[in-house]
Amino acid sequence: MPSSFQAPKRGDKAKETTHSQSLISNTAQENATVRKLIDHKGRSVFSITPDDTLSTAVKVLADKHIGALLVTDADGALVGILSERDIVRKLAATPGQTLPQTVAENMTKNVQTCSLDDQLVDVLKTMTDGRFRHIPVLEDGKLCGMLTIGDVVNYRLLELEYEAMQLKQMIVG
Repeated sequence: MPSSFQAPKRGDKAKETTHSQSLISNTAQENATVRKLIDHKGRSVFSITPDDTLSTAVKVLADKHIGALLVTDADGALVGILSERDIVRKLAATPGQTLPQTVAENMTKNVQTCSLDDQLVDVLKTMTDGRFRHIPVLEDGKLCGMLTIGDVVNYRLLELEYEAMQLKQMIVG
């Protein structure tokens, strides 16, 4: 014990304490939602129609540097999703005959979606369990964005880095 330390005595006044460096104040934060990530990432989506060809889809994917396209009807309603993985599988199954095929013949029709209020950790679990890398975001039943597994993982890594920094500050003081 340092020589300058003096134990409290019976008549000493209790010092006011603050809670600015408590475990709760340093680690408590709202659970991240899809809305938080979409607001940061943006709400743009790239879509194609069911009648377009895979050739057209491949060009859009390459031009936009993306891995999947949402398939929408004339009213903009989601009817499917077409990913690079879907196209590669079809290329393997029908070599030399793939690019003229329609998107409708090759898209995934039963599309998993999420909403703006879903927790990112739940979306990540859904994507991991379903083994897919893209998930459309709906607001009031309408498309308002698209998340990739990379978006969700990167956001979570930044969150963990922030939490680690806060804990370090709490330990160091």
